[in-house]
Amino acid sequence: MARKVLLSVVVCGFVVLAGCATQEKVEQKGPLSQYVGSDTGRWLIHDVNRPAPPKVTPGKVPSDAVVLFDGTDLSEWTDAKGGKSKWIVKEGCMESVKGAGYIQSKRKFSSCQLHVEFATPSTVEGSGQGRGNSGVFLMGEYEVQVLDSYNNHTYPDGQCAALYGRNVPLVNASAKPGEWQSYDIIFHRPIFNGDKVVRRARATFTVLHNGVVVHDHVVLEGGTGWKGPHAISDYKPHADKGPVSLQDHGNPVRYRNIWVRELAD
Repeated sequence: MARKVLLSVVVCGFVVLAGCATQEKVEQKGPLSQYVGSDTGRWLIHDVNRPAPPKVTPGKVPSDAVVLFDGTDLSEWTDAKGGKSKWIVKEGCMESVKGAGYIQSKRKFSSCQLHVEFATPSTVEGSGQGRGNSGVFLMGEYEVQVLDSYNNHTYPDGQCAALYGRNVPLVNASAKPGEWQSYDIIFHRPIFNGDKVVRRARATFTVLHNGVVVHDHVVLEGGTGWKGPHAISDYKPHADKGPVSLQDHGNPVRYRNIWVRELAD
């Protein structure tokens, strides 16, 4: 009996070893991948001479960010015509004024990471699109909607965090009226060939609303300009860089802590 048990163990051992040997042969089949291509050239895997990325100090504002508003003044901003804006600064934030029109950054950007904090009015007035309405525009063209969407019914492609008229956010992450909220936007600009957008180079958006992903590398199929109750704009050729713009829609929406990190197209 003991001899049979010993024989069985030996046979099992040979089977395991044979399996391992087979596995090793499969793993080693074909050439090894030892090199990778990158923006800085072709490099051997784990090559210590490969260029390291620049160091950025993290924090409330990354060290390589361009600060557009720090709560002090509107020195980085103009109205839509390049003149002095009628928006006001109080208590460390900028606030839209009815009839003042859009406010836009003096500096212009292409693809970028944009951080914006905003608060809709704490006193609730109106409903639908008439309640806490504003907008954040990339390149002065492509809008991420700002709206009081806390228990406020409206068309989904126009609620808070929508890519206006185009894409509905994955979830409604809106805070209560008057509470500070945030957008963290990763935007890659569209590229044009003449008067047409390059099909494989349309604009893309990744958006976090209050830390929650609401757009996950969404390809924008066209413009976000309002063209009537049930119409939206198409792509139109524009410069390679444009301003960050904030919309005056008649509601006293507040903004603070606005910064941009430029990204490669």
